[in-house]
Amino acid sequence: MTSLSAYRAQWFGNVRGDLLAGLVVALALIPEAIAFSIIAGVDPQVGLYASFSIAVLIAFVGGRPGMISAATAATAVLMVTLVRDHGLQYLLAATVLAGLLQIAAGLLKLGSVMRFVSRSVMTGFVNALAILIFMAQIPELVGVPNLTYVMVAAGLAIIYLFPYLTKAIPSPLVALVVLTAVTIFFGFDLRTVGDMGELPSTLPIFLIPDIPLNLDTLLIILPYSAAVAVVGLLESLMTAQIVDDLTDTPSDRHQECIGQGIANTATGFIGGMAGCAMIGQSIINVKSGGRGRLSTFAAGVFLLFMILVLGDLVSRIPMAALVAIMIMVSIGTFSWSSIVNLKDHPRSSSIVMIATVVTVVFTHNLAYGVIVGVLLSGIFFAWKIAQLFRVSSSLSADGRHRTYVVEGQLFFASAEDFMAAFDFKEAAEKVTIDVSRAHIWDISSVAALDMAVLKFRRDGAEVEIVGMNAASETIVDRLAIHDKPGALDKLMAH
Repeated sequence: MTSLSAYRAQWFGNVRGDLLAGLVVALALIPEAIAFSIIAGVDPQVGLYASFSIAVLIAFVGGRPGMISAATAATAVLMVTLVRDHGLQYLLAATVLAGLLQIAAGLLKLGSVMRFVSRSVMTGFVNALAILIFMAQIPELVGVPNLTYVMVAAGLAIIYLFPYLTKAIPSPLVALVVLTAVTIFFGFDLRTVGDMGELPSTLPIFLIPDIPLNLDTLLIILPYSAAVAVVGLLESLMTAQIVDDLTDTPSDRHQECIGQGIANTATGFIGGMAGCAMIGQSIINVKSGGRGRLSTFAAGVFLLFMILVLGDLVSRIPMAALVAIMIMVSIGTFSWSSIVNLKDHPRSSSIVMIATVVTVVFTHNLAYGVIVGVLLSGIFFAWKIAQLFRVSSSLSADGRHRTYVVEGQLFFASAEDFMAAFDFKEAAEKVTIDVSRAHIWDISSVAALDMAVLKFRRDGAEVEIVGMNAASETIVDRLAIHDKPGALDKLMAH
């Protein structure tokens, strides 16, 4: 738990730097919040309200000062089908439920589960996210005037070339302003943000999603809410780790889970969509001098102020400018080095990464990709550990005593090799199984040990198990049956 003095320092320890960084982030958030709304298939105000609400709330209740949270592509792409099939009100309800699930995850200390997500899964996650972001732009590039392609190309040129002149102003913002000015000045007939829906002109108000409160509704929104909760926490905890490394300061993962949940729950009640931490904007914030909670709070407040004051101009932004920005986000999100590293990294790591990407692209659900990646990582890890297992044996000079030395991890994946190492046809009078260099992990390994002991005893051998460590002894004492009456009959029955 953060002390009051430490919490106060997180707010006011870097006031000037945090305010300036918050302004820069707010300028960059405007086009992205609008673009993410369009990805989800909702009015721009939904993403803008969400970005304002999440940023302001997470500043108070989050576990990682200086990290920017708002509406994101990662959560937007998960809502596309829900909005298309059921409408905005169901998205708001799903946002509230996702927040509650995240709060529960934080209270249950599930932030620690992040350690089981391998680097390969993380890489596959961001690569798949980049592909989904790019795919979401395709509808804006099909069946449009040729001028649209020219404007998108011009926007990309500004985004990538302007930083060579100066980095004081975010190049996506420059592209947005220039393309909007050119469109207005020359009167180009292009799709604009105003064509996509109404922009906010007032402060957000409290509302309850207009949906039937029954089991059918819950079954509709629960899969989307669960996916948003998982993906949102995954990206937030990944981003928190990046900010930790950039600032050499720690974060509270469990508090961040709770904070994300509170922010999303509240956002659903003011007409906003779910969001999470933003890797790109968080890096911009840190590199612009933002370190404390004030930078995140300022970004949200400045964002809402500019939208309310400059709403008329924002509605005239050409969609081509937003497409260019989202293509830039896609290119910047994709880990291009992972392609080069395919030939150098272990084959299992590459398979995990590719499987994660393929699953996400085919299902359009980042949560499914993460689940597949984590499962494959676990399978490959178990297989590798099983390869480090071996059993050696020696026979006494008189040929009456056989000693087996077990080395490595004895669990379900190595139990078969364990059994295959014994010669049950040998007529030894005594058998010693030395497990001083091994560890017994699960019921499969205990069952294998039972089987080995009972088979030797069935043939008249005296069996002794030696060297068992305390943890192994605990599970064997609780689960083993080789010293119980009728043990062999019971074991063979299964």
